[in-house]
Amino acid sequence: MTDEPKKHRFLTISQTAEELNVNQNQIRALLSSGELRGIQVGGRGLWRIGANDIEDFIAETYRRTAERIAAGELKGDGESGPE
Repeated sequence: MTDEPKKHRFLTISQTAEELNVNQNQIRALLSSGELRGIQVGGRGLWRIGANDIEDFIAETYRRTAERIAAGELKGDGESGPE
């Protein structure tokens, strides 16, 4: 048996923002737009985002980015490549 830390099935907005290295407002915007799946739980409607939903979001974002690169839609910020 290993002493690995337990992975949570659901994360808070704060934990999700940390995982994706963005701010919490960006996570709220992604939830509101439906780009990132989440659920509201409890009487106060707290958001929880499934760990699998984060992975699905990342995979879909990679796919869309690759399509935009292939279509020539993405340009750097005046630099020769991505940061």
